[in-house]
Amino acid sequence: MPLELTDAEDYDVADDRLRLIFTCCHPALNPDAQVAMTLREVCGLTTEQVAAAFLTTAPTLAQRIVRAKSKIRDARIPYEVPARGDLPERLASVLHVVYLVFNQGYFTRADLATEAIRLGRLLVELLPEAEAIGLLALMLLHDARRATRTTAAGELIPLEEQDRSRWNREQIEEGVTLVQRALTSRGFGPYTLQAAIAALHAEAPSSAATDWPQIVGLYDVLLRAEPSPVIELNRAAAIAMRDGPERGLALIDTILARGELREYHLAHAARADLFRRLGRKSEAAAAYKRALELAVEEPERLLLERRLKEL
Repeated sequence: MPLELTDAEDYDVADDRLRLIFTCCHPALNPDAQVAMTLREVCGLTTEQVAAAFLTTAPTLAQRIVRAKSKIRDARIPYEVPARGDLPERLASVLHVVYLVFNQGYFTRADLATEAIRLGRLLVELLPEAEAIGLLALMLLHDARRATRTTAAGELIPLEEQDRSRWNREQIEEGVTLVQRALTSRGFGPYTLQAAIAALHAEAPSSAATDWPQIVGLYDVLLRAEPSPVIELNRAAAIAMRDGPERGLALIDTILARGELREYHLAHAARADLFRRLGRKSEAAAAYKRALELAVEEPERLLLERRLKEL
């Protein structure tokens, strides 16, 4: 059952950083501005890093933050801890912030990923809602693979090539338990569904033995709950594993034709991988080159360069 909150209850947001995040997520601000400002001002990410998280440009992101600060000043919005009863309405933005911090630290800043998990635990203690539990599970399940995600030289290792014997089983067990808890709670949503997908990957003995039909089914539900071209892309990749690369390629081409992910390197990388699996080397090379032009993180760039050399 969700926590019943009343202003009369004594409570304390014991962590200073979490207190600041809740403060920045004031409902008077646009949700995107809440998240952008918190990542920049509270979590210390650069404007370029925040812009990458939003799939936008640094100048556009900087203008968004300036407008948010102006609104805070002009409307005299106080930087203060919200009342107990006001916490739930800010939870969605806070969860979004914590997840973006985790994603930013996933490749190159392990400290940020660890901090995001710590904040996630505090959130579950403060507000044990289904989506807070689901987010913590999602981060734990992804982080369980940290030791196998890159080579000693810093190159990204794809999921199907990772040494699963080195995955952190303690974190996986905790994550799976949290997923089950969230799924039986009222009001679970996208974070819990993503965590359920991550749990299926984590529990599979190999990529080939993964329950791809169930993963596709979860993506179908996730896409209805939170329509997104990135979720569509992930669903297309899962369908390619279930039904074959040609089917997945057709779905990715449809997404790219709409223009929504034309500048998103992972869309072109996924397309390249499917061309590679089909033996269409020249088309794979062109798609890898386009992905390489758009990729920012060095681990991904190293993998794309290796794929090109292999062709």
